[in-house]
Amino acid sequence: MSAATWAAAHRRSILFLAAVLALAGGAIALRLPVALFPHVEFPRVAVSIEAGDRPADQMVIAVTQPLEQAVRAVPGVVGVRSTTSRGSAELSINFAWGGDMVAATLQVESAINQVLPSLPAGTGFKVRRMDPTVFPVLAYSLVSHDVSPVALRDTALYQLVPLLSAVEGVARVDVLGGASAEYRVEIDPGKLAAHGITLDELAGALTASNVLQAVGRLEDHYKLYLLLSDTRVRSLAAIEDTVVRSGSDGVVRLSDLAQVYPASTPQWRRVTADGTDAVLLQVYQQPGSNTVRIVADVAARLADYRARLPAGIAVAKWYDQSELITAAATSVRDAIAIGVVLAALVLLVFLRSLRITLIAAIVVPAVLATTMLLLDLLGMSLNIMTLGGMAAAVGLIVDDTIVMVEHLARRLHEAGGTRAASLRAATAEFTVPLAGSSAATTVIFAPLALLDGVTGAFFKALSLTMAAALVISFLLAWLVVPLLTEHLLASARGPAGPGPLARLCARAYAALMARLLPRPWLVAVPLALFGGAGYWAYQHVGSGFLPAMDEGGFVLDYRAPSGTSLAETDRLLRQVEAILRANPYVDTFSRRTGLQLGGGLTEANEGDFFVRLKPLPRPPIETIMDAVRHDIDNRVPLLDIELVLLMEDLIGDLTAVPQPIEIKLFGDDSDALLAAAPAVAQAISAIDGVVDVNDGVMLAGDALEIVVDRDKAALEGIAPQAVTRQVDAWFTGLVPTQVQEAQKLVGIRVWVPGAARRYAADLPDVPLVAADGHRLPLSRVARIVTDAGQPQITRDDLKQMVAVTARISGRDLGSAVRAVRHAVDAMDLGGKGLYYTLGGLYHQQQVAFRGLLAVALAAVALVFVLLLALYESFRTALAVMSCPLLAMNAVFLGLWASGIELNITALMGMTMIIGIVTEIAIFYFSEYHALVAAGSARREALVAAGINRLRPLTMTTLAAILALLPLALALGQGAAMQQPLAVAIIAGLLVQMPLVLVSMPLLYLLLGGGREQPA
Repeated sequence: MSAATWAAAHRRSILFLAAVLALAGGAIALRLPVALFPHVEFPRVAVSIEAGDRPADQMVIAVTQPLEQAVRAVPGVVGVRSTTSRGSAELSINFAWGGDMVAATLQVESAINQVLPSLPAGTGFKVRRMDPTVFPVLAYSLVSHDVSPVALRDTALYQLVPLLSAVEGVARVDVLGGASAEYRVEIDPGKLAAHGITLDELAGALTASNVLQAVGRLEDHYKLYLLLSDTRVRSLAAIEDTVVRSGSDGVVRLSDLAQVYPASTPQWRRVTADGTDAVLLQVYQQPGSNTVRIVADVAARLADYRARLPAGIAVAKWYDQSELITAAATSVRDAIAIGVVLAALVLLVFLRSLRITLIAAIVVPAVLATTMLLLDLLGMSLNIMTLGGMAAAVGLIVDDTIVMVEHLARRLHEAGGTRAASLRAATAEFTVPLAGSSAATTVIFAPLALLDGVTGAFFKALSLTMAAALVISFLLAWLVVPLLTEHLLASARGPAGPGPLARLCARAYAALMARLLPRPWLVAVPLALFGGAGYWAYQHVGSGFLPAMDEGGFVLDYRAPSGTSLAETDRLLRQVEAILRANPYVDTFSRRTGLQLGGGLTEANEGDFFVRLKPLPRPPIETIMDAVRHDIDNRVPLLDIELVLLMEDLIGDLTAVPQPIEIKLFGDDSDALLAAAPAVAQAISAIDGVVDVNDGVMLAGDALEIVVDRDKAALEGIAPQAVTRQVDAWFTGLVPTQVQEAQKLVGIRVWVPGAARRYAADLPDVPLVAADGHRLPLSRVARIVTDAGQPQITRDDLKQMVAVTARISGRDLGSAVRAVRHAVDAMDLGGKGLYYTLGGLYHQQQVAFRGLLAVALAAVALVFVLLLALYESFRTALAVMSCPLLAMNAVFLGLWASGIELNITALMGMTMIIGIVTEIAIFYFSEYHALVAAGSARREALVAAGINRLRPLTMTTLAAILALLPLALALGQGAAMQQPLAVAIIAGLLVQMPLVLVSMPLLYLLLGGGREQPA
């Protein structure tokens, strides 16, 4: 019993099962996790280290190098990069792709803990595992002109954070900005001196008077009591009444020596929203959670709670990742709907049967719905890659449906027996060609499983989605389409045969082949010209990494000159805020100073903006970014800025290579490195299209070094450590104890008045108290030396390195890097004992291109093996393989003509062309071999096969192109990610008809195919 006969005998169960799977997939689609990107474990662990205020060179020796060596020994580590500045360092540990990053993170923590006892006292560290959830999915700002910064932050911390953390899928909610409360005990130095009281004594009195301590247990008969000593202060008045000293001279209270008042902790960070001081709430999701649902649930909770917020607080949303996801999903939905409608029109025009057209309208949505079910079983989410994969697969799904429907329609038109028997016979004879063609398209996705790096991380989801859709498409086209055709055409007139236009095209094709078949070598001339044009386009098409996608916003990183105060940095940034407010396309923005979205080392003179743009229609995001960059460069020249798209910034943070261009300078001579880096930066700044150049020399601010003379200190009776402690108390204050207020603990800071610690000139006059109680100025035992800011020290795989970085604007990455390489090579760095390598996103691009080239070669090999298995003929296999390989020229021409770069997405489309064109060629040769087996002469069979395949090939080509057209035109937000893929496929589709119908038969003859028996 043939498969077609078996399917006809079980038509009810097959149709019922297909319907159930489609309905289940549609229901599953409503609860699939929705996110921007696939959940990927990036093989990177970041470690932040804090170790006081040691100079950078001392930090490297005492902290960074021991930690580098410790983590380098962790199994699976492939690279370690470190950045060290005064008192802090950051390690970036890279692992091989595909490892267990949870275990790797624990091993890194264990390795650091093992060496921690040998590091300087007080060294602390924080380990972070990098994945796409390190970036918030939703963010709000809290602004008020009536509520204090302390109350604003408390509202966020103690009301909104618990409220939003309970939302399903939320990992954490961070609060940035505002101020933390404290009680300020502002001493009068003169009164302290008059009473002979030191800061330490005053702080000790506060500590001693604010105690809650268990002092034992008491067993009284049948009860056991815990004894507590409670001397806690509970109000400002109680703090003022604290007894500092008592004796024969009376009682000295704190109010006699100092002024006590509510204040806020010292701030070295600043956060604003739309130019107003604000508190920011950033919501992070759990891996695998539903971003759209999280955003909706958070918005609902905030809406319900808004009435309970203190009056005068305005809550505004400044980032919402679900908007891009929803826009991308809408674009995919529209692309699918347009593709289905256009494919149905193609069927209607060519076959002139509404009932047959209805088959495509049923099958395509059923395939996509069943694919959703398979995604759920594979643990995948709906994201920009899986949705794009389904949109790109629509044309191929329609292809399967059309070729099967057309074949059945043609056989029905030619049938002499019963309709059911004709359909079963047509299905049986088309099973092998359909299976072979579907396998040719699906098998190209197998090598993609071997991809790693960013390419594998993102495009495995796309390729797996497409492969699943194509497998389901084959099964439905093979089993369901014949049953639907039999049912829908049971009582209707059969489909129409070829129309006048089709017959005219067939006669023209027959005439063309009649001229060419006797002289098949003539095909070499147009193919040579075609190949030359393709090579020329390859030489002139730009290259990139990932497509630039308009996500509705961008990140603006900034850095003020080294050592710039927070107040001066804030003054400069107010000018930037004015520029952003004046831009008509900016909707809202938030600013962090001393902080950044991606974490990492951040000084008080640096940070970032997130700029959210108004919805489309508006100018392209690159145009708006260029305008903002130009205005800031002209009006705030002191700031070094970088403007970067969201996805590029996220990938940069995840891979620790945020800039497209990174020139890594290596050498043993630190001075030579620091001198060469600015020269390299200046050289590449002159290159057209290279912007946001950074020389990599990050200087810390100047320091005033207090050099204690130990001999003089000994003569005065004061230990050097006491000098350090008293100066620290003078400028930082002492926080000896805390007061509990509701849900929080409020510190009590003992501090001198601000006027006494404002100017550097006052530093030598800081009063010290010796052990015997006499007072002396700091200048008597120490001298003040200005220490110029040291540069951050960067090391890559244990070698000293300075990274010069840049971004590009209005130019492709490949040509920009070639120009950069030429400029740097001309500088003769080798003569200075230096050498360089290229990193950044360019390095990631090269890794991706090498991987995709290997995938393409593997795909060619697999398809060739498949062809040999189908036909057992090298001549046939070579003739068929000539078509997709020649179609590559069209891909380069299409990318060049459309102005689209050759990037990872375009290379994916180029790889898919191998299977798509091979699929059509398989149908041609299956027809040819069937005709020869039926007794036709081989040359006549070559022409007849082309005539028989002309109509279905035209239909599938038109339907696939029209289905991909919405993606190729990048209609809708988020569609730009798949645009290069769609353009590459369409370019290949445009030439598949002449390649398959004309060049392939002629090449087959040149290979001697006319003399062999068909397999």
